Amino acid sequence: MAKILVIGGTGTVGSATLAELLKRGAEVSVMTRSAEKARALPAGVTGVVGSMKQPETLPAVFKGIEKLFLITPLDRDEMHQGIDAVDAAVAAGVQYIVYLSVHHADTALEIPHFVSKLPVEGAIKASGVPYTILRPNNFFQNDLGMKDAILAGFYPQPRGPIGMYCVDVRDIAETAAGALTGDGHANQTYAVVGSEVFNAESTAALYSRQLGRPVHSATDVAAWAAQVRAFVPAWMVRDLVIMYDHFQRYGLLATPGEIETIARVLGHPPRRYEEFVSETLAGWERATAAATA
Repeated sequence: MAKILVIGGTGTVGSATLAELLKRGAEVSVMTRSAEKARALPAGVTGVVGSMKQPETLPAVFKGIEKLFLITPLDRDEMHQGIDAVDAAVAAGVQYIVYLSVHHADTALEIPHFVSKLPVEGAIKASGVPYTILRPNNFFQNDLGMKDAILAGFYPQPRGPIGMYCVDVRDIAETAAGALTGDGHANQTYAVVGSEVFNAESTAALYSRQLGRPVHSATDVAAWAAQVRAFVPAWMVRDLVIMYDHFQRYGLLATPGEIETIARVLGHPPRRYEEFVSETLAGWERATAAATA
């Protein structure tokens, strides 16, 4: 079994992919910026200390690694971090790269953190190393950080009237793990999408049905920005405002061919948003009951 390194392995997608790789018996390492985080990784995972912000640390991180799952952070220098990681991986002899990009990276060109992924994709393709590029839609799991607002009757993400083919992170993890441990994915780019479109209105309606009480959805991007400025850096607010403005005008839509392809790659239809919402609300209810017991 090839030695696999995950960069970004403590985040939402990375941790789900780790779990999937471990189920498949893979030998996995995770790069973290601190020895403390390395020690806190799941059993069976090796932690290595390094940082894409310190490219001089990367050669040691990649020593002996055969395959890489690269997840770059939402950061002002995301592009440079990604390219440095690709260069270090290639120099170290890594034989396969899976990269987490974003759906519509090549068409939503005004969104900074979308377009910043294209040069990283380009560096991977130019390297000559076999690769798989994953371009996921908006995550179901983004809702987990909105618990208090949703339970109070307000869905805060301003999805807009067009909608998005949101995807379960577990489907992203399965796709990544399959590309890292299986065959037939070399030099492919997959749109990792859900099978249904949800806009602001249908998202609020879904939560209203599941909760049995009205839930309203945000429609004003400027109002959303005013609420988050107190705890989100100004550059990130600007980036996300551009993103949500794009969603308001164009959505983040998938084609029937993309949905068919990802179902084939997964070996099952993409997980449904309604089922995720039901699971999530049940989990929140259990946590509340346990806290008050």
